[in-house]
Amino acid sequence: MTLHPEVLWAQRSSESDEKKNVLYVTVNLPDIEADTMDFKLTPTSLSFKAKSGNVDKGLEEKDYEFAIDLFEEIDPEASSRKLTSRSLVLVLRKKEKKAEYWPRLTKEKVRNAFIKTDFSKWVDEDEQDEKTALDDTEDMDMGGMGGMGGMGGMPGMGGMGGMPGMGGMGGMGGMGGMGGMDIESMGGSGAGAGALNTDDIDDDDSDDDGPPPLEDAEPKA
Repeated sequence: MTLHPEVLWAQRSSESDEKKNVLYVTVNLPDIEADTMDFKLTPTSLSFKAKSGNVDKGLEEKDYEFAIDLFEEIDPEASSRKLTSRSLVLVLRKKEKKAEYWPRLTKEKVRNAFIKTDFSKWVDEDEQDEKTALDDTEDMDMGGMGGMGGMGGMPGMGGMGGMPGMGGMGGMGGMGGMGGMDIESMGGSGAGAGALNTDDIDDDDSDDDGPPPLEDAEPKA
């Protein structure tokens, strides 16, 4: 049985700086078997297929797979990837530089339960200038994996973990920057990415804590 991995995503936008006009996509799947991974990226889609498991840890080997069409075009040549022991991390460069965020990750406005917002990386559109940690691709240590362009098929690269869906977030009124975000639809499909460099596998991937819960405003006297 083939499963969907969890896919997390966040983004930045800029009308002038292409390095700050990106998508952060994480296939949240531990113990991806690099030699089984088939990852493909095109200007309009991405796809992932791989086995995950670790017999030494008592984890059963399972097949994971997904494919999505992206909301708008990206630049595969300027995009990057990094495989760790816990996930496949992608930084995808948006092709068009503009201030507005994409309303969702996928072209079709359809709920994909495996695609979710990465709240550890998400910043509201109108608060981007106040956030510096991930404001350009160089802040993501991609281990010298370089561009993903010219992607001709990644032998041995398997399934991309699933991104948490934004469904159920309902009206985000007053939260600035998230306007138009389709909280229910996020998912898409792909063309190839060069062979995986196993030297880039990093076992020191750490979890990011999500944002603190919102507090109710005190009533006015």
